Amino acid sequence: MKSNLLSDEQIKKNRTAKVTLTITSSDSRPLANKAVGVRQVRHKFLFGCNAFGLRGPEEETRWQEYRRRFVELFNFATLPFYWGGFEPEEGKPITEQIQTMTKWCAEHNITTKGHPLCWHTRTAYWLQGRSPEEILEKQLARIEREMRDFADQVEIWDVINEVVIMPEFDEPENPIVRLCQHLGRVEIVKQVFIKARQMNPEATLLINDDNISADYEKLIEDCLAAGIDIDVIGLQSHMHQGNWDREKTQDVLDRFSRFGKPLHFTETSIVSGGTRTGLNYRHKYDDWPTNPEGEEEQEKQVVEFYKQVFSHPSVKAITWWDLQDGMWLGAPSGLLRNDMMPKPAYNALKRLIKEEWWTGPLQLKTDAAGKVNFRGFLGDYVVKSGEQVGRFFFENAGSEEVSVSLAGD
Repeated sequence: MKSNLLSDEQIKKNRTAKVTLTITSSDSRPLANKAVGVRQVRHKFLFGCNAFGLRGPEEETRWQEYRRRFVELFNFATLPFYWGGFEPEEGKPITEQIQTMTKWCAEHNITTKGHPLCWHTRTAYWLQGRSPEEILEKQLARIEREMRDFADQVEIWDVINEVVIMPEFDEPENPIVRLCQHLGRVEIVKQVFIKARQMNPEATLLINDDNISADYEKLIEDCLAAGIDIDVIGLQSHMHQGNWDREKTQDVLDRFSRFGKPLHFTETSIVSGGTRTGLNYRHKYDDWPTNPEGEEEQEKQVVEFYKQVFSHPSVKAITWWDLQDGMWLGAPSGLLRNDMMPKPAYNALKRLIKEEWWTGPLQLKTDAAGKVNFRGFLGDYVVKSGEQVGRFFFENAGSEEVSVSLAGD
């Protein structure tokens, strides 16, 4: 209980602001002594999930429910750019299929991230047998193409994934493994980040890894010392083999926040059917169902983890992995069961994100200068008086002064 109270205090400190809102009417005069309604419409913080199910047929009830549940909870979507699946044959990328997903996200005000631009797993195996120089040329051209084709649709990218293990990965003919062995870890990171930054100087670029040991810290140190322009440190937090306790989570937060970079928890999964050790991550298990006791434990762990991570000022995003059971490893790591019905963890997250960590609707009254005061969570808001509406946002914790002009609805 004490730990949750501490998290709640830190959430209030780091995720809310005391707002002085000055409202003017459409004729630019202060909206004096008027009743107004204020409501939040979007968090600044990115509450996300991989959105791979968006590829499901739109006409099927199952995938309609997936979309409904997704938009009901999340404002951030990770989209699949695994090279082997994105370009199964050289020169034949599935750009239009993924653009259908980005279009849906844009229509629902969901920020998108591309995952990943460079990774040794699920890579383009048609590169086998080519020289490291040609592999690098193709890899950089791949980054150029994807960031060009999605320039107005994807502003956040996992540029490179799981570099710690990359040169030691047990596929000797894997082309990206061979490239990393040829260049070294830091140099391959440098090459792909330079290309990504050239393609979009304003993009948010991540390095991402599931290895949260001192080895990843050393890699980050070496990359920063080499002048690599990393915007965000990505941390995977898969818990198939055991749930993180509060001490482990805090240790991860402490060790990686010391770099002074924003942190994204890029892949978070907590199972509802019992954890397992010795997993083969290339296998899909068909004997790992969800169960009531596991769902109760999952709910508890989800609330504890999200509160602790959301309370830390360095963290800017949390992405769940996956929305429904069975998509990866066959594990019961979804917030939805296989029939798309919500588990207790889904409902608990919804209460947190859309109720406890949500502001409004508020009924307020302006003073003679057209001002109102309230405390709210950082993000986007709508204010309405009669038929006049205005939109505003604030993004800094503490105190904010904001002005908004109303217009006809």
